[in-house]
Amino acid sequence: MQTKNEDSIHQATQDTPPAARITHVFERAQHEGRGVLIPYFMCGYPSASQCIELVLAAAAGGADIIELGMPFSDPLADGATIQHAGHVALERGMTIKGCMETARKVAAQCDVPLLLMGYYNPVIAYGLERFCQEAAASGVCGFIIPDLPPEEAAPLQQTAYRYGLALIFMVPPTTSDDRITQIVKVAANGPGGFLYCVSLSGVTGS
Repeated sequence: MQTKNEDSIHQATQDTPPAARITHVFERAQHEGRGVLIPYFMCGYPSASQCIELVLAAAAGGADIIELGMPFSDPLADGATIQHAGHVALERGMTIKGCMETARKVAAQCDVPLLLMGYYNPVIAYGLERFCQEAAASGVCGFIIPDLPPEEAAPLQQTAYRYGLALIFMVPPTTSDDRITQIVKVAANGPGGFLYCVSLSGVTGS
C-alpha cells in the first residue's frame, strides 16, 4: 500500500500535476512487466464509511488506481449491480460533495491515484469550475465521464487541465480507426492519463 508515510512518493505527487501520477503508474507497471489493477467502488455503498474502508483495503491489497463512482438517478450505461449500488448510495444521501469528501478521506491515508467516474449532467449542475477545483483539492487525479464524447468535452477538458486533472475518454469495441485517431488527438492534449478501452458492448456491472 502506498501510504502518506512514503516521503519520496508524497513529494513526487506534490511536485507534479495530479494527472501525471496516473501516467507514472502505467510507466511503472510497464517497466515491471505487468498490468495495472483499477478497481471500481460506488461512493456511499454500502455506506459512506464502509466504502472508504473498502477502498483503503483495495489500496492495501495492491490496487494501482481506484475509480470512485458518483451515483446518478438515471444510470443508463450501467447494469443491475451498479444501478443497485448507486440507488442505495443516493437513498443514503450520497452527493457529489459527498464523493469529494470520500476522495479526500481516502487520499489522506494513501497515495493510490483516484479517479471520479460518473455521468455528465450532475457535473454540469454542480458547476465545472467548482467540480474541478474541489476534486483537485480532495486528492483526485482525474475523471471518467462515460456519456461525454470528445467533441463535446472541451469545457470540462479545459477546466480540468487547468487544475492538472486528467479526463479519460472511452473507446468502445465498435470504434472505427478514424474515430480512434480523433479520440487520441483530443486525449493527447492532457497532462496525463490513459484511454479506457471498453472490452464488451452493452452496460457495465451487469
